[in-house]
Amino acid sequence: MTAHPSAAWPVPVGVAPDVLAQIQAEFSRDWLQLAEDAREGRLGPPADKRFAGEAWGRSTPHLVLAHAYLLSARAMLRMVDAADVSDALRSRLRFSITQWVDALAPSNFLALNPEAQAAIADSAGKTLADGLANLMNDLRKGRITQTDESQFEIGVNVAVTPGQVVFENPLFQLIQYTPTTPTVHARPLVIVPPNINKFYILDLQPANSFVRHAVDAGHTVFMMSWRNPVPADDDGVDRAGWPDYLDDAILPALRVAGEITGQPQVNALGFCVGGTLLASALALADARGEKPVAALTLLTALLDFRDTGVLQVFVDETHALLRERQLGAGGLMSGRELATTFSFLRPNELVWNYVVENYLKGRTPPAFDLLFWNADSTNLPGPFFAWYFRNTYLENNLKVPGRCQVGGVPLDLTRLDMPAYVFGSRDDHIVPWTSAYASTQLLRGPRRFVLGASGHIAGVINPPAKKRRSYWTIGGPDDDPPARLPGDPTAWMELAQDHPGSWWPDWTAWLARHAGKRVKAPKQGGNAQYAPIEPAPGRYVKVRSI
Repeated sequence: MTAHPSAAWPVPVGVAPDVLAQIQAEFSRDWLQLAEDAREGRLGPPADKRFAGEAWGRSTPHLVLAHAYLLSARAMLRMVDAADVSDALRSRLRFSITQWVDALAPSNFLALNPEAQAAIADSAGKTLADGLANLMNDLRKGRITQTDESQFEIGVNVAVTPGQVVFENPLFQLIQYTPTTPTVHARPLVIVPPNINKFYILDLQPANSFVRHAVDAGHTVFMMSWRNPVPADDDGVDRAGWPDYLDDAILPALRVAGEITGQPQVNALGFCVGGTLLASALALADARGEKPVAALTLLTALLDFRDTGVLQVFVDETHALLRERQLGAGGLMSGRELATTFSFLRPNELVWNYVVENYLKGRTPPAFDLLFWNADSTNLPGPFFAWYFRNTYLENNLKVPGRCQVGGVPLDLTRLDMPAYVFGSRDDHIVPWTSAYASTQLLRGPRRFVLGASGHIAGVINPPAKKRRSYWTIGGPDDDPPARLPGDPTAWMELAQDHPGSWWPDWTAWLARHAGKRVKAPKQGGNAQYAPIEPAPGRYVKVRSI
């Protein structure tokens, strides 16, 4: 243990010599300290949960390996940060190096993981056999199993809020949920979920169902359930583009909900990509002189794509051209590819953790409804994806008035002047909260911004009964007019107050102010024109892509 890896380091291009010398010197110092601690028996477990098990702590060689790995990883990332390159290239370098560093963790290899070795010995080889069986099963599925999927069935114990499908076309089904209160607000709520996932993230189980919460608050809730196109489809859905999703999906859903409830305007909520679609459809309607929505809710949605966080590493002209050539005229962007991409945004949590637990230790992952949903991804029509990628992530055209058009009609998000509730999640790695906040600077009506704790999904799915997390606001949901929002999100955060628990009651209190008087709840879904087709959750959501 006298030599150390710095002796063989190549000089990285673009790192200033003095900075490189400092990194090497610190690495050498820390390496020597590591060696001394190991010789003297002072080496403790590193502050990294991958190496927190008792088996690591009992083995000095494995502890040295873990510490040496973390020391090397830290030095490599410091060199990336010190490289004299553009910010965009540095982000890509960091992302790429991080992928390799995380993949090469000693915990990921049976020969280097003392916990996995101990489990094999203690079980007389059973964990090894079970791990191989898990690996072969996942190879057949073409993806890593993240939860015990046998414990869930759509319509049986997830997506179980009662209702009826009252409309469908080749792009979506519209579900009307059954009221749970004797009276309901006259103005209904239409929810537009992301079309890159299934809608039931908002209706997992009764205890954590956002849909159930809204229904119990006295709202007539309609949910769009997107068609999951598969290669066997022969009706041309794989050629659907962005304009089709606005004119043949979002706007019809709003219209049908209004006709069923007898309301000239509805309230609408868009989640993630669903929020981008919804705002675009409303801009299209506004350009035609129509105002179908009275109040708008956007949950972790992007309208201004100036800062897209870690996803920016995938965005460049070459990628856009490739997708346009592959998919611009038709075909499917596979849900498997999309799911893999999102998993590798957090590889230790969503990839290597399961490699270790499922394959090296032979364990079956516990049942978790959110991860069951996460594995149930959807395909996207190629033209839709190609348009979306270029006009939002690459060129940020949607925020510029008139730059995007549908059938020759220019879209202008700045003309949307209905009251708006905009929600961001503080630790969101897909929609940075500051980018969610940027929507408040495009919309022109009374706006309320709420920041929730946690990430893209967990920040949204936070039922009040759990009494978990917190959220930040300026003022209350009943303020009229609402508190003024500064242009700088940092300035907003300095003024905001922290509230314990879920943001859902804040939202329902705000929505009630825009939902009209209470009327007698309907006894059944639909009406004479839109007769119920089948019970919720409908058949579209049950089509699996992988």
